[in-house]
Amino acid sequence: MKTEDISAYVRDNEPNICQICILKDGKEVFSEEWNGYKKDDCTHIMSATKGIVSLLAGIAIDKGMIKSVDEKVMSFFPDYTPKRGEKTIFDVTLRHLLTMRAPYKGKGDPWTKVCSSKNWTTASLDFLGGRNGITDEFDYRTVCLHILSGILYRASGMKTVDFANQYLFAPLGIAEHENYYAKSAEDHKEFTISKFPKKNIWFADPDGLGTPGYGLCMSAPDMAKIGQLCLNQGVWEGKRIISEEWISEMTKPREVESKYSRGMQYGYLWWIIHPEKKIYAAIGNSGNVMYVNPEEDIVAAVSSYFKPTVFDRVDFIEDVLLPCFR
Repeated sequence: MKTEDISAYVRDNEPNICQICILKDGKEVFSEEWNGYKKDDCTHIMSATKGIVSLLAGIAIDKGMIKSVDEKVMSFFPDYTPKRGEKTIFDVTLRHLLTMRAPYKGKGDPWTKVCSSKNWTTASLDFLGGRNGITDEFDYRTVCLHILSGILYRASGMKTVDFANQYLFAPLGIAEHENYYAKSAEDHKEFTISKFPKKNIWFADPDGLGTPGYGLCMSAPDMAKIGQLCLNQGVWEGKRIISEEWISEMTKPREVESKYSRGMQYGYLWWIIHPEKKIYAAIGNSGNVMYVNPEEDIVAAVSSYFKPTVFDRVDFIEDVLLPCFR
């Protein structure tokens, strides 16, 4: 397929795609929009938000705000009182959160209990730990990951969006983001499922802490910038934004014991697509992807509006898009 055929293919086969941006050798080689979106419009990138938060954690460690990924979670919350009899929570580290191997009580994300609480971080901490101890089992969570925003705030004194604006978005030329607050559960749902373009916003809790597991809105060109920063091992236009050590550690493949992983492995909130080729991606529901292929020096970003039957578009990127640029 030729590049001029991509637009028709998307309309016929991937109707909820809003934007695609592809960089090769650091230069934009393709950028197009669908569904009434403009190049600088944003979509809710869903769980691809996690990839951004991993970078923020790395920056905080680079700057000495956080000692290391082995720092205990409870060291950031000395004012938090665990539930009676809870011991496991004291052994949970930042690394456990980043690799989705933190132990939690119950199964699945407790959306209602966390999102209806006055303090989302405290509510998430209430689910951390449990009787089984540190099992190191892969347990993918989204809303409970709010603990990471609490840690970043305690470590830096900055709200999630402010930290991202200063240390990541501004250096990359990404427009300043603002918090978005849902006034009701209905507004929360509408934010998630809306098909219309969004502004540069980040869904936040009542305390102004951005949700780290979802909630960030970005354009595909800005997502591509994030991917290029990672491909460049933390350097952007000659300036180091994040350490090479962090990028390397963030993308180190770790086995995933899940039938839903499609054989992929996991790093620090990034999926490792092909460990032998060091290809990785931040993946969000509905087909939002930041894909990084160091072997071919290609970054592909796809933004999409909500469609629950689409979980990722790695196959689309590798089988349809990339052959057009080889």
